[in-house]
Amino acid sequence: MEQTNRKGIPLIGEKMPSMEVQTTHGMKNIPEDYKGKWIVLFSHPADFTPVCTTEFVAFAKRNDEFKKLNAELIGLSIDQVFSHIKWVEWIQDNLKVNIPFPIIADDMGKVAESLGMIHPGKGTNTVRAVFIIDPEATIRLMIYYPQEVGRQIDEVLRALKALQISDKNKVAMPENWPHNELIGDKVIIPPPKDMALIEERNKEEGYDWWFKFKSLNN
Repeated sequence: MEQTNRKGIPLIGEKMPSMEVQTTHGMKNIPEDYKGKWIVLFSHPADFTPVCTTEFVAFAKRNDEFKKLNAELIGLSIDQVFSHIKWVEWIQDNLKVNIPFPIIADDMGKVAESLGMIHPGKGTNTVRAVFIIDPEATIRLMIYYPQEVGRQIDEVLRALKALQISDKNKVAMPENWPHNELIGDKVIIPPPKDMALIEERNKEEGYDWWFKFKSLNN
């Protein structure tokens, strides 16, 4: 049965809606200003809060790793732009960390609401959402964390790398890739779609015809 998105919130596999936003780096058109790049858009509950500060420091320190993956970081909260600027200055002055990526000032909450980043059961601020958007402006991943739990940047990078490798090699990535308990850093070959492919798959390494895997260099 075909499912419809009643709330109008974009879901995985759908296009990122076009929006013009004010940021700490000036006005931006998303996703148009990022053609050919991956976008990691993440929301935080509020400026000048401890958990958010630890996250921004971590994202900033890993920014070059995202860039090497052709990805751009974009932050967002419902604070005003002057609050973002003063917070970024505080981080620079007190923690000696430069925040190199733009932060969307969504003070009316329209962007956050349109993307499902505000969960009424957790108040009127945004939860800690992460959206990964590919170069074709398709939403590929959505993760939500509650306000009281900070994100793990390694997992965001792992998911981004996994999506890119999956696209390039037409494979799937196991749990905790590249450190899966069963198959290590190997990747999963998609299940066969017909009997002829089952015979072909039987030549590959695996546990059964439907559970085949390989090394990326093979």
